[in-house]
Amino acid sequence: MSNFVVLIPARLSSSRLPNKALADIHGKPMVVRVAERALASKAERVVVATDHADIQTACQVHGIEAVLTAPEHESGTTRLAEAAGILNLAGEDCVVNVQGDEPLIEPELINAVAEQLQQSSAPMATAAHLLTDYTDFTDANCVKVVLNNKNNALYFSRAAIPWPRELMRSGAEVMPADIPVYRHIGIYGYRVQFLHQYADLTPSPLEQAESLEQLRVLWHGYNIAVQITPHAPAAGVDTAADLERVRTNWKEVKK
Repeated sequence: MSNFVVLIPARLSSSRLPNKALADIHGKPMVVRVAERALASKAERVVVATDHADIQTACQVHGIEAVLTAPEHESGTTRLAEAAGILNLAGEDCVVNVQGDEPLIEPELINAVAEQLQQSSAPMATAAHLLTDYTDFTDANCVKVVLNNKNNALYFSRAAIPWPRELMRSGAEVMPADIPVYRHIGIYGYRVQFLHQYADLTPSPLEQAESLEQLRVLWHGYNIAVQITPHAPAAGVDTAADLERVRTNWKEVKK
């Protein structure tokens, strides 16, 4: 595997959990815990890209590299494009975007996405796992992805896709047995040159309808390579209850 850099976008503002990035997890801010997990991967460098000096300072106190980016970015992807420029990363460099609210992320997943990107001709990579639960299949909060025969994404949707017509007509609330269904995992790899291109791409109507920014990439004709992982990753932190779950499970993560 060639070298890659992990960039972690982290905003101070959070509607459901105020100051989420700085929430304490056994003595360290959450964003620091995420960075520490990323440092356990094969990344040659891990950098937090933030919109607030308080997050930058908290990272620096714990020895984590952080850069201050503009506050008005529409997404973590455009924030990373700015960070890549600040860090003078070369166009051919590979970057993995690890969300700042994923303190239980597995370093092996980070490595797998980086390797998928490096082995593919696609400018972007992500991950998915096999979905086996019918409730998740029909849940709009569970994003599905359909792949082609090269494991590139054909489409992402909150709807139940692919739609097995005869099975769904029957009313049987069971998963299809003859075609795989994949749940998308929100981790991304990019070639730096494409990160800068993404910042200039216009939003697509599909992206706006589904509220899924990765659809902008497909809309403009670019491929997204998908790494299939053997199991679902631990959930991230969106709410106070999620934070308590992570705090409770932290000792297991540290083993």
